[in-house]
Amino acid sequence: MKAIWNNTVISESQDTVVVEGNHYFPHESIKSAYFKPSNTNTVCPWKGTASYYTIDVNGKENPDAAWFYPEVSELAKGIKNRVAFWRGVTIEE
Repeated sequence: MKAIWNNTVISESQDTVVVEGNHYFPHESIKSAYFKPSNTNTVCPWKGTASYYTIDVNGKENPDAAWFYPEVSELAKGIKNRVAFWRGVTIEE
């Protein structure tokens, strides 16, 4: 699977986990040069507190377009150390 934004592959892996329709990529599969930490956090009642990345590709930013759970609940252990995408990031095979 590939995560693509601004015509650039920002993550690629054969090992994604799908939860609630979102592909969670292994954290080590993201191309870190395109990711900047964000101060945004949200809380999911069953997964925990999410942290976000702003994606920056060729000078174009997509704020908070990737998220991950630094600490996951027992119910969400399958997405530990994984990153998911939204806000225009496309997922393709």
